[in-house]
Parts: sequence; C-alpha cells; structure tokens
Amino acid sequence: SCCYHGDMAEELPIAKSTLSQHLKELRNAGLIQGNITPPTIKYCINQENWHIAKSLFEKLLTTPALEEKCN
Repeated sequence: SCCYHGDMAEELPIAKSTLSQHLKELRNAGLIQGNITPPTIKYCINQENWHIAKSLFEKLLTTPALEEKCN
C-alpha cells in the first residue's frame, strides 16, 4: 500500500506540517518507506517491519493484566 503525501494532506484533517512530522516518525521507526521524486513524495508500508510491530502489539494487548492492584 502506497500513498502520496499530497493526497494524504487533502484527506486528513491535520496541518501538512503535522502530517509530515508523523510520517517522519513512522519512517524513523521503520514502519514506512518514502520515495522522493520531486515534486512528489510517495510513502509505502514496510511490510516486514509492519508485521513484526503487529505481532508485538498483539502479544502486548493479549497478555493478561497483572493481578496486583494499585492503591
């Protein structure tokens, strides 16, 4: 799955600078890849890293909560 920065900016109700910052963080985390071909930037999901992250989150969210209470 790939999307162009400009297309995402038109669809999402956030500032372009905010979108750029979020995309930068996702790219730094290795979850997306960016292809820059001026004047466009195309972002694609890094399938391998996405599946790893999904697996880690599934494990985290399905692990039973500790029985210990916080008072």
